[in-house]
Amino acid sequence: MAAADPVPVLTNWTKLTLQLVRHTATYSPPVAARAFGYLGVTGYEAVAACDPAMTSLARQLNGLTLLPSPEPGAHDAAAVLQAALSAAVAHFFANTGPSGQRAMAAMTRSLDAKVTQGLPPDVAARSAALGRAIAAHVCGWADGDGGAVVENMGFPQSYTAVDDPSAWVPTSLVRQQQAPLLPDWGNVRPFAMPAGNACALPPPPAYSEDPGSAFYAEAMEVYTVTKALTDEQALIARFWSDDPMLSSTPPGHWIFIANDLITRRQLPLAVGADLMARLGIAMADAFIGCWHDKTAYNLLRPVTYINRVIDPAWKPLLITPPFPEYPSGHSTVSGAAATALTAALGEDYTYEDFTHEREGLDGRAYGSFWQAADEAGISRLYGGIHFRSAIEQGLDQGRCIGAYSVALRTLA
Repeated sequence: MAAADPVPVLTNWTKLTLQLVRHTATYSPPVAARAFGYLGVTGYEAVAACDPAMTSLARQLNGLTLLPSPEPGAHDAAAVLQAALSAAVAHFFANTGPSGQRAMAAMTRSLDAKVTQGLPPDVAARSAALGRAIAAHVCGWADGDGGAVVENMGFPQSYTAVDDPSAWVPTSLVRQQQAPLLPDWGNVRPFAMPAGNACALPPPPAYSEDPGSAFYAEAMEVYTVTKALTDEQALIARFWSDDPMLSSTPPGHWIFIANDLITRRQLPLAVGADLMARLGIAMADAFIGCWHDKTAYNLLRPVTYINRVIDPAWKPLLITPPFPEYPSGHSTVSGAAATALTAALGEDYTYEDFTHEREGLDGRAYGSFWQAADEAGISRLYGGIHFRSAIEQGLDQGRCIGAYSVALRTLA
């Protein structure tokens, strides 16, 4: 009997992970991106353990030491990958609810049966042991990065507001959100970039309430655009909104795209595993770099400024997230994702994005990953929650951060 195809192991666990992100309360976008990064590395190393043409990420990623080597004897790629991903997903989603726990257990049982069918018992046991050892190594590495423990949903128990007109102030009445989300995330150990400030940005336009100032002009752009949104602009804002608990978050949106392409375009296993690792790494680092600058600049949101200076009755189309404005997280993560995906699949790679098909939104066609990233960025202006500088600088920051992932040595 032929060995099981390993590709569905990769794609099915990814599909389940996207659902777990959506239904696990602590999984805000930075936390989700971190999990996608570590799961991408786990899957890649499991595949690389059975493919001598692939180069391990050990000693290329910050703090990742040499991984367990295969024991003498035959190994099955699908069984190694299954054991690694089932263990790693269970680790990163240990705090998910009962439904998620049942879903993980069911996926493990189903895929265990498929990958071991027809395998000699010694090969199945040896492969599973290797996969579990790889997962344990990656999870142990992850536990020391400074982002493993998320208390109070990521909101500090105490917070002292900055007394400055440019400073971020809460935009929600929810008590928990009177402090900014994950203010120390910029200090989490990155994957491929050397430090959280490796792609630090210049400051945003200087705060001013003068109608002739650059800052006022950016706020007025948000105000005038959102007051006259076209149907297409409103659709773009909603398509890329990707709110936590209502979706798989912005990094999950890009993971869905990559996973869908692996299936639809029948990408080889090594290419798919490499793609998911590079994409996950780029996006995890993107949120670390973005949050480093969000905390450093601590800039107020458009709704705060516009209500204070231009129109006290104005409301944005989208709900303003509970953390500082500059740079745009959507833009930074989309820039990093587009950089990684373009390097893997090409400059003018055309595709359709079906991320929200189940929610009733039609797929959107793109002529390149950068076209999609630019749209994701401007969607935040249409939604009324970012100024243009945060979008444009965020895309540039993502390009810079993504380059570290692209530079990794993986496939021969």
